[in-house]
Amino acid sequence: MSDKYFEDQMDDEEVMFVFRKHPIVMRKGLVFGMLGILLGTLPGYIKPEYSYFFGGLAAGFILGVVVFFPSWMAWYFSVFIVTDQRFIQITQKGLFHRSVVDIGLNQIQMVNYEIAGMQETMLGFGTIMMQTYLGDLVIHDVHHPAKIQKKLLGILRQEGIIATAIPAQQNQVSNES
Repeated sequence: MSDKYFEDQMDDEEVMFVFRKHPIVMRKGLVFGMLGILLGTLPGYIKPEYSYFFGGLAAGFILGVVVFFPSWMAWYFSVFIVTDQRFIQITQKGLFHRSVVDIGLNQIQMVNYEIAGMQETMLGFGTIMMQTYLGDLVIHDVHHPAKIQKKLLGILRQEGIIATAIPAQQNQVSNES
């Protein structure tokens, strides 16, 4: 395999699925970026001349982009990669901070999702909860969590891994009752 999708990809590893969080995670940066543009128009209100209004608007636009850029960067460079061997969560936190979680597919026991509230329902995002042998992995603000859960379960089944809705020990206890 000559083409690598990401830096830590192994030679015998195939990328099956890649997804990101919903763009709603950039809302805070977008609001503050728009406030920067609004602040840029204030010189035009104080001294109403063409040059002050358009110069202030241009400065406000630049300020808005500078304020919005970290939110966009955190969203764009935070990615979830499912290969035929592992699940990788890469989270960008600022300019020089990156966090990576790497879980083997055979360690995933259960994949669930939750859509709670009017905003999540209307905008189509929610939370994916993965139970693993190592602990729980919760991914908030995922775009179309039902589709992603179905795709993840399909990949797990394709690789011969059965992720159950009820962990195996609890299933045995409920059958004996």
